[in-house]
Amino acid sequence: MNYFKELKVWQKAIDLVTETYLKSAAFPKEELYGLTSQIRRSAVSIPSNIAEGCGRKTNKDFANFLGVALGSAFEFETQLIICRNLQFIPEQDYEYLEKEVHHIQNMIIKLQSTL
Repeated sequence: MNYFKELKVWQKAIDLVTETYLKSAAFPKEELYGLTSQIRRSAVSIPSNIAEGCGRKTNKDFANFLGVALGSAFEFETQLIICRNLQFIPEQDYEYLEKEVHHIQNMIIKLQSTL
């Protein structure tokens, strides 16, 4: 399974990474190596693990990497909540990103169930 670019969940996760980088650019400069870096890395981890899993030989291996991607999606959601609570992100941006990550989480779970 090495056709990760065709997977809708990978495409949506790539869009989430792009939006995360754009939205987090306005975070306080003192958070560059803190929350800014953390939320960006967790976002990047989602499509990266989906792609890496696609490159594995077995469905079991792919499912394991999807599990890591799902964990990163939940990590991202947690960091997003912290950003909202600290008022680093406007409520409208928070709601958009939260909706997107929930959709990605559900897509990963459904993909896992097909393996």
